[in-house]
Amino acid sequence: MSPALRVGIDIAQISAIGASLEAFGARFLGRIFSPAEAAYATQSLPLAPQRLAARFAAKEAAMKAFGWSDAGVAWREIEVTRAADGACALALHGSAARLAAEGGWTDICVSLSHDGDYATAVVAALAPR
Repeated sequence: MSPALRVGIDIAQISAIGASLEAFGARFLGRIFSPAEAAYATQSLPLAPQRLAARFAAKEAAMKAFGWSDAGVAWREIEVTRAADGACALALHGSAARLAAEGGWTDICVSLSHDGDYATAVVAALAPR
């Protein structure tokens, strides 16, 4: 039996994420992003909104790919990690990790991009049929 490919995509408006960051600061960061995501994004304050928007889009894209919109997965349970070479990956924690294991999800991939006032992300994964 061949595995099933699931794909999720999302787009986020960079200026809207920047406005939330400006209005709610650390409270916004702590509710949506892991400490590592927040630290990476805010290393360069001018780039923080686009980095956060891309990560927010990745979290939404993962929810779509895995079909978790009503599963009670918290934002911080889906984390975008970044390797030294700049490649991104998803790290799943808590209920997200449990649901992924139960679903047999493997080969989870993420791609982030941004241009102008928009950031986008695609998440793809394989699961048994």
